[in-house]
Amino acid sequence: MSSIANSLDVRAKEPGLFRRLLRSRSGAVGILLITFYLVVGLLGALGLTPFPPTEQHPERLQEPDSTYIMGTDLHGRDIASRIMDGATNSLRVALLSVALAGTAGTLIGTFSGYVGGLLDNVIMRIMDVFFAFPAILLALLVVVVLGPGLTNTTLAIAIVYMPIFARVARGPALAVREMEFVTAARCIGIPHWRILLLHVLPNTLAPLIVQVSLALSWSLLTEAGLSFLGLGTRPPQASWGVMLSESRGISEIAPWLMIYPGLAIMLGVLGFNLLGDGLRDTLDPRLRGRR
Repeated sequence: MSSIANSLDVRAKEPGLFRRLLRSRSGAVGILLITFYLVVGLLGALGLTPFPPTEQHPERLQEPDSTYIMGTDLHGRDIASRIMDGATNSLRVALLSVALAGTAGTLIGTFSGYVGGLLDNVIMRIMDVFFAFPAILLALLVVVVLGPGLTNTTLAIAIVYMPIFARVARGPALAVREMEFVTAARCIGIPHWRILLLHVLPNTLAPLIVQVSLALSWSLLTEAGLSFLGLGTRPPQASWGVMLSESRGISEIAPWLMIYPGLAIMLGVLGFNLLGDGLRDTLDPRLRGRR
């Protein structure tokens, strides 16, 4: 009895997820970078930029100074304002696409793993067809079919990363469906949809949380790549990929046009990747003692 009481006392004193995440070096740095990114995106969404992002000024290709802290582009637009507005657009695409991909992929993977058998094989072979294409090429194909724009870019990224969530959700579902509490729920006549939602799905959340963070970094990079090729965000809307594309040919005489959007993409992707690493270490009990 004393050992059980001690075990319960240790569990009660165990810090929460957020505190454990802050103790992880990668998790803490990831949270810091993502918080900065969210603040910049929120300021851009509220219109609290130094200048309107599409406003043109006489000072074209102005080097960074006290007025234009990141300089201006070829059309005289303030780079800092466009970086902030681009953060808003990138964040919107990333969140919506990952939400769509995560929801659809999780439901498909959980259902496939729970039913098993021939239907599971058919569903997974369909997911393998998506995996046969490189992510950026599949996204390009979808955008070419649907047409450029933020909405179609969001759908394209969601379609590309949906199979990954399906794969991640299917593994735990295969294991959980054989457990005693699931068998007992079936024996007493609980409907399969309730078993899926109340018993199987919650046991897939830990790996899915990590996958969401990693997918956000991939979606940022994919959106920037599509916008760079002219198939994502359309000018004059601000996008980090569009800004990189516009810097081609004049980056030697105006390097700030390339440096600042490139740094923004790098820090955004790095922040979500570090957060994913921190979540993996925090949620996996086998890795907690190694930090």
